[in-house]
Amino acid sequence: MRRSDREVTDFSHIKDIISRCDCLRLGLVDNNEAYIVPVNFGFEIKQGNRLVLYFHSATEGRKAKLLLEQKYITFEMDTKHELVEADIACGFSYLYQCVMGKARVEILRDNEKRKHGLNMIMSHYSKQNSWEYNEKMLDRVLVVELSVTELCCKEH
Repeated sequence: MRRSDREVTDFSHIKDIISRCDCLRLGLVDNNEAYIVPVNFGFEIKQGNRLVLYFHSATEGRKAKLLLEQKYITFEMDTKHELVEADIACGFSYLYQCVMGKARVEILRDNEKRKHGLNMIMSHYSKQNSWEYNEKMLDRVLVVELSVTELCCKEH
């Protein structure tokens, strides 16, 4: 990281930043071209400081096709955006917090694991941790687990 003075290494602070992010952007590759797609997400910390992200998708379409083909993807999320004004153009700046990384993709097939992933998503956006899911709806949704393999975090 070029600006090490902006690097965040304290995992509890990184977790706090992630909890305030409301959009996860996936970086996929489609025919040697970048394909970036925003998704709603949830997360949990497993066994120490192992970050796991969850999101859902339709079972068909470009995103679903690419997720089934790619074992690893990149991701980015950000929050706390604030413009810092100045008297001259080059003095302007922007405050932010962002988390980026790489992750291993796993399409969840077991309904209990899928429900768990959906509960992680729902708990990220609501105060409720457990929900009921219609079995027919579960058949029409792709639930994806991202096991994070590399992670970096910056704030300014």
